[in-house]
Amino acid sequence: MTTKEWRRTLSQAGDLGVLHVLFSGGEPLVRPDLAELVAAAREAGLYTNLITSALGLTRDRAERLKAAGLDSVQISFQAAEASLADSIAGTAAHERKREAARLVRDLNFPLTFNVVLHRKNLGRLESIIALAEEVGAERLELANTQFYGWAFKNKEALLPTRAQLEEADRIAAVAKVRLRGKMDILYILPDYYGDRPKPCMNGWGRRYLTVNPVGDVLPCPTACEIKGLHFDNIRQHSLAWIWAESVAFNQFRGTAWMPEPCRSCDRREIDFGGCRCQAALLTGDAGNTDPACSLSPHRDVLNRIVASVQEPLESEGKTASSNASAWQYRINPGHSVT
Repeated sequence: MTTKEWRRTLSQAGDLGVLHVLFSGGEPLVRPDLAELVAAAREAGLYTNLITSALGLTRDRAERLKAAGLDSVQISFQAAEASLADSIAGTAAHERKREAARLVRDLNFPLTFNVVLHRKNLGRLESIIALAEEVGAERLELANTQFYGWAFKNKEALLPTRAQLEEADRIAAVAKVRLRGKMDILYILPDYYGDRPKPCMNGWGRRYLTVNPVGDVLPCPTACEIKGLHFDNIRQHSLAWIWAESVAFNQFRGTAWMPEPCRSCDRREIDFGGCRCQAALLTGDAGNTDPACSLSPHRDVLNRIVASVQEPLESEGKTASSNASAWQYRINPGHSVT
């Protein structure tokens, strides 16, 4: 989308009652007009948050974003040690991220430190928390991998064992208590190990929307995983019309669409049947109960995946540097992982 189209979209978001815009991606810093878009969001009355790898966040760029009205910054890290972090990222990024985090704090931005957790970095959780403290993060998001796209294709290499998760849960709980009042820690368990699904995006079409780079408007960032569901574009319709009238936003809104056991479940207005994208990916039908629920008739699909990863991989137990190249190939043949 052009700068003009994004400015119009942000203005419509403000008129619709949106309060908070996340500039995410992909990588939002690849847009040279990002400061202009931040200024447009501020003009529309929106709180602005930049979610970034921080590669390309120079002092000049950060100062221009500050002047434009950017409110806060979230930087993604892959691990606490450069050797492991760079092997996951597929490039020498770790030290550049640390420098960017220092820059963000120098400019007095609130800083969120974000790590997507998986089998290869979950055992380093204590050092990850220590690094977040070191760089002065006010918020730490420890989010276990969501299995869509490349992550789903490589789930056996990414999904942690139950023992890993139990230890990580203990470490996160201790850190939450120790750092209360200093750093807010959000620890998100993977859906595959839960008994009840999460209320994905607080329910389909209830609180969130995503506008992707070509202008398609989605109820959640991964909704394109659902085959056969058409998403209207901001170039053809207003944001207000898409939110209220489009087929996609109304498809799974509320509870009337639900099958059993969701329809008669007393949690139907708490978890809203779980994730539609996950249901589509694991069962072939987005209208099914999310297999992350133990009551789902499709739970066995998820159980088989979980059972398949309880034994250590052949390369595990080696140092990060000794197995990095083999693991990177297994995750994403021919591509780097970010």
